[in-house]
Amino acid sequence: MHSNPRRGLALGLTAYLIWGLFPLYFKALAAIPALEIIVHRVLWSALFGSLLLLAWKHPGWWRELREHPRRLGVLAASGALIAVNWLTYVWAVNNGHMLEASLGYYINPLINVVLAMLLLGERLRPLQWLAVLLAAAGVAQQVWQLGSLPWISLVLALTFGFYGLIRKQAPVAALPGLVVETWLMLPVALAWLLLHPAAQSAQPGFWSDSQALWLAAAGPVTLIPLICFNAAARHLSYASLGFLQYLAPTLVLLQAVLLYGEPLHGAQLLAFGCIWLALAVFSVDSLRLLRRAA
Repeated sequence: MHSNPRRGLALGLTAYLIWGLFPLYFKALAAIPALEIIVHRVLWSALFGSLLLLAWKHPGWWRELREHPRRLGVLAASGALIAVNWLTYVWAVNNGHMLEASLGYYINPLINVVLAMLLLGERLRPLQWLAVLLAAAGVAQQVWQLGSLPWISLVLALTFGFYGLIRKQAPVAALPGLVVETWLMLPVALAWLLLHPAAQSAQPGFWSDSQALWLAAAGPVTLIPLICFNAAARHLSYASLGFLQYLAPTLVLLQAVLLYGEPLHGAQLLAFGCIWLALAVFSVDSLRLLRRAA
């Protein structure tokens, strides 16, 4: 397929803008517990994703899964990780911890580098080492100042990092992979609903309320940015996508401070400063590598 960078940029910006504006969506569901939101996110993503698969063909993906049943186990593991990631993120947004959520996604690219070193045997270049050490200094400084680990940031970064690493072990296209992950989580989601008849969404009048529409929108809201991202990846270089990924946590940070009044303390600002400097070093290293390759 012919590459179209302008189209790729538009699609990539759309994906990261939607991800960056996720807090607005989840704040609209703030009256519903985070776990119940995730249960419905699984249900509606499975339904919407199945409809998309019927309309948007991915030839051979089901046959490949049948021929390699081990990939189902890998997708079950990745599905569990993404469910923990979703739950942590929704809880953080609706309980006044958006800054920590933002920090987690800033840390994520550096976590990916460390996981590649520890588990895939990749060697870090000197500037990558410097970036990782700066990020570690930012986290350590926050622990020292606040007396506790930024566990929300670390859970988000680690679950998403391991999610990406595990998905590399199951070469399934993004949309079929996510749909199968949600299918595998469906029994747990349905069991939760059956065991919690007092849940808000189980009440008779709930589905005549506007909240029901917001909850049902969880499927499209989850899958549309993923589709845009994967389409963008076919038109843009990996490095270009890498720079776009900082847009989402930046939008979350701005919303936390400007819209929802979360205080940005000196200790947090210093931690963010260390992470931003680490990402700048990391980006310079990536650019140098690309120029050498060119």
